[in-house]
Amino acid sequence: MSSRSCWVCFATDEDDRTAEWVRPCRCRGSTKWVHQACLQRWVDEKQRGNSTARVACPQCNAEYLIEFPNLGPVVYMLDLADRLISKACPFAAAGIMVGSIYWTAVTYGAVTVMQVVGHKEGLDVMERADPLFLLIGLPTIPVMLILGKMIRWEDYVLRLWRKYSNKLQILNSIFPGIGCPVPRVPAEANPLADHVSATRILCGALVFPTIATIVGKLMFSSVNSNLQRTILGGIAFVAIKGAFKVYFKQQQYLRQAHRKILNNPEPEEV
Repeated sequence: MSSRSCWVCFATDEDDRTAEWVRPCRCRGSTKWVHQACLQRWVDEKQRGNSTARVACPQCNAEYLIEFPNLGPVVYMLDLADRLISKACPFAAAGIMVGSIYWTAVTYGAVTVMQVVGHKEGLDVMERADPLFLLIGLPTIPVMLILGKMIRWEDYVLRLWRKYSNKLQILNSIFPGIGCPVPRVPAEANPLADHVSATRILCGALVFPTIATIVGKLMFSSVNSNLQRTILGGIAFVAIKGAFKVYFKQQQYLRQAHRKILNNPEPEEV
């Protein structure tokens, strides 16, 4: 019989005659045998504390057959309870997370209603409304605000601007150089792919009712209705902000289009 060699520590029968050997997979040749203790350590490294994780041979991909000692009834019940809790906890955590988000959205919707139509009027509206309608309607307010924020209408205006600006002389007189032909079309990043832009969309959508209320009070103080004043303030804010954003993005576009890559300065000769 040829001498066995452990594929983990490379020791042979002559190196340790008391070691326990095992051939746990379908491998042949030099990787057929391995020390029981070496394989146990290797399996521990792969399982990383999860004794139920499956481990396979890195060579032939045969799954190792792991046998545990029989458990007593008490330990068996505790082990079963531990497994059930481990499987249920992710679902429970997801439910708690979804519930927290839902009730946060309900609270935000209620605050937004009172902010837009007035504190007293908002309370009267919600008291008279059907409870089921409130539970469904209030959380849709932040959802609709976020979806509305994701509509990038400024991009459509920019496309029209870039297409027809050279034909409209009035734009060239107001914004010099805005309709000049560009030497190249620069690449533009997808704003939704940036996590910073995603957080800006979320924050901008949720703070929009507050901004609309403030702008409405500053610009349309003569309007008596809180709702009408807030709507007018929101429209004015979107229009003014959109105009500045369109102009700013167009200037960035022109800056990128007219950029130049300079020659690398050559080192001075000694």
